[in-house]
Amino acid sequence: MANRLKNKVAFITAAGQGIGRAIAEAFVAEGATVIATDLDAKKLKDFNGAKGYPLDALSTKKVDALAKKVIKEFGAPDILVNCAGYVHQGSVLDCSEKDWDFSFDLNVKSIHRVLRAFLPAMLEHGGGSIVNISSAVSSIRGVPNRYVYGATKAAIIGLTKAVAADFIRDGIRVNAICPGTIQSPSLNERIEAGAKKSGKSPSAVRTDFIERQPIGRLGTPKEVANLAVFLASDESSYITGQPHLVDGGMAL
Repeated sequence: MANRLKNKVAFITAAGQGIGRAIAEAFVAEGATVIATDLDAKKLKDFNGAKGYPLDALSTKKVDALAKKVIKEFGAPDILVNCAGYVHQGSVLDCSEKDWDFSFDLNVKSIHRVLRAFLPAMLEHGGGSIVNISSAVSSIRGVPNRYVYGATKAAIIGLTKAVAADFIRDGIRVNAICPGTIQSPSLNERIEAGAKKSGKSPSAVRTDFIERQPIGRLGTPKEVANLAVFLASDESSYITGQPHLVDGGMAL
């Protein structure tokens, strides 16, 4: 199928690489007008077909300013995708208050900022679809050394359900995507960090990640993007407030 998102405007955070980039590319391919944002604007320079903007999702002031600019130029978004996130590695004993606060600020409060900035215009426009990137590692499943990460991703599921319930009669649908282990630049960084901490080789650490996936391989950003297209499109018009796994059986 093609043009499933024709005439729709989509705003995406952390669209410079990995899952966010794959979602933005898939949306462009489906006919959407895509506003792709990232903290590192250089990652958006080669992105033909999307409108690229730098954005620090940790700054309420910057999110609000860009939202006003986007709404003025493109109108209220029909689709919001919240991808910004950070993976802290460690147990409660490895998590300082600074680690906790930063993780919740980037993984959860960034979504709050985007919702506060865009939701009034979306409501006035008649609704839209919001997709938040959570994780299988959340309230769905716990894994070792993902203490604060799992807590933040569980919070995203709760936030998703709350917003869906508040605006279900106003044309707003909100869903969460919960990936398993996905091949991405972020994963490569975690593999390198894990290798240094454990003394294992990077290939051995990568094997550990693969082995926790019952399907026997890592997922791809494109596989997550395929689900995002469905949830953003009118094909999912009767679906809201749900966590959707794309996890290679990780939650089995």
